[in-house]
Amino acid sequence: MRPQEGENTTLIIKVNPINPEKDRIAKAAKIIREGGLVAFPTETVYGLGADALNPEAVKKVYEVKRRPRNIPLILHISSIDQLVEYAFDPPESVLKLAKKLWPGPITFVLKKSKKVPGIVTGGRNSVGIRMPAHPVALSLIEESNRPLVGPSANLHGRPSPISAEHVKEDLYGRIDAILDGGDVTFGIESTVIDFTSTPPTLMRPGPLTIEEIEGLIGGRILVTEKARGLVIDRAQYSPRTPLVVVEGSIGRVMDRISRMASEMSSLGLKIAIISPTESLKRYEGLNAKVIDIGPKESPIEIARNLFKILREIDKIGVDLALVEGIEEKGLGLAIMSRLRKASGRPPIRV
Repeated sequence: MRPQEGENTTLIIKVNPINPEKDRIAKAAKIIREGGLVAFPTETVYGLGADALNPEAVKKVYEVKRRPRNIPLILHISSIDQLVEYAFDPPESVLKLAKKLWPGPITFVLKKSKKVPGIVTGGRNSVGIRMPAHPVALSLIEESNRPLVGPSANLHGRPSPISAEHVKEDLYGRIDAILDGGDVTFGIESTVIDFTSTPPTLMRPGPLTIEEIEGLIGGRILVTEKARGLVIDRAQYSPRTPLVVVEGSIGRVMDRISRMASEMSSLGLKIAIISPTESLKRYEGLNAKVIDIGPKESPIEIARNLFKILREIDKIGVDLALVEGIEEKGLGLAIMSRLRKASGRPPIRV
């Protein structure tokens, strides 16, 4: 959305995603140091950056996103030394894991040090910390010379942005600048593991899978119903178009979606079907807009397409979108968690 006459505008700074230009990063970092807000690309989604040690800047992040203050923000850093600085007495096992996985799409929740303002953590005694694996993000943190908060650069509850264009749709005129580094790599937010509990608890599934992390730590990670998207306490990732997720045996899922699409279109409703590539032929001939989310054999492609498609269905003029669920194995857990939360209602199981 573009601002109306008299409203603020947002500076768009095009930047090379591989070798970011120093003068452009310096311009964005100056805004950060002065308490401003800059959206920037990471390997997961675009983040909304602000000086994490400046409570007034952090307050603006909550206000601009319309995000409740009790939902904590993740601290973005650029070195392992900063983990020790902003987490209180991090376990040696976490430090070893960070050295293996950072920079990368994983957030560790640890006891916070006194240096982290309470507004960052929603009043909690713990803090999520990660080191993003994106040259632009790392350069911005280093040039700003302070940790950044970096929640997804969207309005609260909307699908996360995987491009600068998505950021513009939600926040143009509301923030100071956008570092436009093109599309991101993964398209879903980082994996979040709470290491203040025993065993460690999955808070949010992401690009690094539970199976991979359990293999590295040699132990179990607790996966809650909430992390799976089966307990929905607030809107997340949601398009404006109503979304219904159908899960279960693939044959029964396709039959139910086909039947629902036929029944609803006969009532005059415009229907979209979001389907893996392998199922597209099953929906041919239906009075519905069929959208290919990607092949099940490549869940990373499905993840990369997910938020883009959730934004696109609001632009194609349908009344309802039906989504074919996929297996929760591996990256499928992160995809299904987001689809269930985006729907905001219990999935249909067949």
